[in-house]
Amino acid sequence: MLVYPDLDPVALRIGPIAVHWYGIMYLVGFAAGWWLGRLRARRPASGWKPAQIDDLLFYVAIGIIVGGRVGYILFYGFPDYLNNPLGALKIWQGGMSFHGGLLGVLVAMGIYARRHGRTFFQVTDYIAPLVPPGLFAGRIGNFINGELWGRVTDVPWAVVYPPRGPAAEPRHPTQLYEAALEGLVLFAILWVYSRQPRPTMAVSGMFLLWYGVFRFMVEFVRVPDAQLGYLALGWVTMGQVLSLPMILLGGGFIWWAYRRPASQDP
Repeated sequence: MLVYPDLDPVALRIGPIAVHWYGIMYLVGFAAGWWLGRLRARRPASGWKPAQIDDLLFYVAIGIIVGGRVGYILFYGFPDYLNNPLGALKIWQGGMSFHGGLLGVLVAMGIYARRHGRTFFQVTDYIAPLVPPGLFAGRIGNFINGELWGRVTDVPWAVVYPPRGPAAEPRHPTQLYEAALEGLVLFAILWVYSRQPRPTMAVSGMFLLWYGVFRFMVEFVRVPDAQLGYLALGWVTMGQVLSLPMILLGGGFIWWAYRRPASQDP
């Protein structure tokens, strides 16, 4: 059994201002995406210039923050936020939905593509490999906050989260599972796959497919949000319901990318 490190969610205080680890993890994710984006732009025939990544990441950041928060409110806590609308602004307390953030980014990428004369999938194919490091950092932030843990288990790497006590039980550290799968493994898959020229839409499809698969798997050992519980059959969670369309769409995009004529660039 592993010992939870009891990290303070507040990294530092400057007078009345509290800087939270969760916010720092977002900055780490954006910085990693920016650096990797400029690195990809230096590849021969990338079609991108390093300076363009600054503008692109601004759109991504807005899409993640707005979409992630709105998605969490709509998918996971709508009644609570109706009673306390100002709580929607407290993003440092967590409550960000990946699926909402993804939708926000897709909207932002559609706007960016239209303004810069690119197709939607040219943009999403480019940014897909840049996203997993941000997912990794976000899940580490979840672990520091001691939130989104897993079911009770007796595996050797189980973690006892605070508050501790006689009733405390060791649980799956699902934040770390997701950090490894959605962050490290997904990054390796997309970075290697995108190093060779791929048909338009294929890299985006790989992202949707593998993120959906990894998230669907982890949900089997993750405790669902208390306000929702299991949606059906005693095991179906909202995370699985939202991930299944990603798996289907991702597989469909890959299939279509390799079957359609190259001239039909969406």
